[in-house]
Order: sequence, then C-alpha cells, then structure tokens
Amino acid sequence: MTPLLIILLVLVGLAVLIASTSFVSMLQRRDVILRASEDAFVDPASIVLRPEKSAQGRLKARLEAWAKAREENEDLQHKLTQAGFESGSAPAIYFLVRVSSMVLLPLVALIVIPRTQFVLFVATLGLGVFLGMIFPVAMLDRLVRLRQDRIKKSVPDALDLLVVCVEAGTSLDAAILRVAKELRLAHPDLAHELAVVNRLTNAGMAREEALRGLWKRTGVLDIRALVSSLIQSEKWGTSIATVLRVAAETLRRKRRQDAEKRAKMAPLKMTFPLLFFILPALFAVILGPAVVQIIQEFSKI
Repeated sequence: MTPLLIILLVLVGLAVLIASTSFVSMLQRRDVILRASEDAFVDPASIVLRPEKSAQGRLKARLEAWAKAREENEDLQHKLTQAGFESGSAPAIYFLVRVSSMVLLPLVALIVIPRTQFVLFVATLGLGVFLGMIFPVAMLDRLVRLRQDRIKKSVPDALDLLVVCVEAGTSLDAAILRVAKELRLAHPDLAHELAVVNRLTNAGMAREEALRGLWKRTGVLDIRALVSSLIQSEKWGTSIATVLRVAAETLRRKRRQDAEKRAKMAPLKMTFPLLFFILPALFAVILGPAVVQIIQEFSKI
C-alpha cells in the first residue's frame, strides 16, 4: 500500500469521524433543547450549552455551533420542507451529505487523475472541490422545484374534488380529509400536505394558521392565492364552493396559458440546436460529395 493511499484513507476516516461526531452532537443538543423547551416556556434558541475547556471540547463546540447555525437557517429549513424532508434529522443528514460530498469528490479526483500533468491535476482537483460544495445545494433546489411542479399540476384536480364534496354538504375539514384519501395514489405530494392540514386542525390549530402552513410547506404561489381566498371567504362568510370553483377555473386557465407560452417559445429554443448541430450535418451530407468531386477534379490538373 503506497504512502499516498494511506494518507488518503486517513483523511477519509477523519472526515467520517468528524461528520459522525457532529451528527450525534446535533441530535443530542436537539433533545436537550426540546426537553428544556417543554419544561420551561423559553425560546430554545436562547439555550446555549457551555463548551468544555479541552481542545477536543472546543473543536466539538465549534462543530456544534456550525451545525446549529446551518440547522437554524430558515431558508434551509424551508427548502428541506418544500423538498419533502420534514423529519427532525433532515438538517443533520443534509449537513452530513454536504461534508461527505466535499470530501469524497476531491478524493476521487486525487485517486483518478495522474500526477504527470500538473495543470490538469490542479484543475480537476479544483473542479472536484467546487462540485462537492455545489452539488448537494443544486440537488436540493432541483428536488424542491420538481415537487412544486407536481403539486402545482395536481391543485386543479384537488379543487374539483373539494367543490364536489362541499356542494354535497360536507364541511371543509371533512372535504379536505376526503380529498387527501382520494388523491393518495394519483397525487401523493398534495395528498400528504392536505392530510397534514387536517391533522393540524384536528389538533386544535386554527384553520387559518393550518392553511397558511400549507403555503409555507409547499412554496407554490397558486396555493398561496387559494389560501388567501379561502381565508377571506371564511372571514366574510361567502360561499366556499364558489371560491373553490373560481380558483379551479383560474388555475386551469393559467395552466393552459403556460402551455401556450411554452409552445410559442419552442421555435426559439430550437434555433440553437438547429444552428449548431442539425445544419452542419445537413451541409456535410449535401455538400460533402460535391466537395470531394471538386477536389478530385482539381487534383488532376
């Protein structure tokens, strides 16, 4: 076993050890804060554990502070929730994935790229570090966008079912539960969110707060408009069925306009592939034989 490979294995072991220690410390700290917040009605963020005096304790405290800062980042929490990761350990797992990505990708670059070409080696190593830093963030953003698209496409169908249930004499809470059960297979993301709203209202939360939580957990603008309409309808006593029917028609019209907009942008998007890929191949097929004959004729002179 070469010394370089031994050093790389040691670095990987240290990275895994630090990430695991930080992960366990975050979970322990969360349990302490939750117990303290349940016993005394204080802000959990104001509870600070005193670091130890040793060097190991100071390192552990810094790692915990870094992990806690990332955990308490509201944007990160919202993104994880909007991506569908609602468990309490989601921020810690995301932090562990980021650390592993920042370690493993440069390590693969060190192992694969030969040292004979220094410029290529340094460029690949820098690219590995950059990808290790940005890859988890890009993947999280993509998961959020895909989930929001799925929810956005399923909202009109859910509204149609809500209109049917409400006009049949069912209350809004019972209609939401019924629609969540019916959409469990066709649209599982929206069905899960509606089930969460139903559980929150059954637990005693005000319907207005539960509906606002639906918008915050999804981040879909169409749901925000729908929630505002439902809150205003409940506040002023107007017909909920009418509000739902108008919202469903509006969303379907918006989705149709979206499709027409994408169809009109298709020729513009096809310009660059046509210019750089299709036309050169077409010119080569059409003019290639003529060019060959011209070269042969000139070579005989």
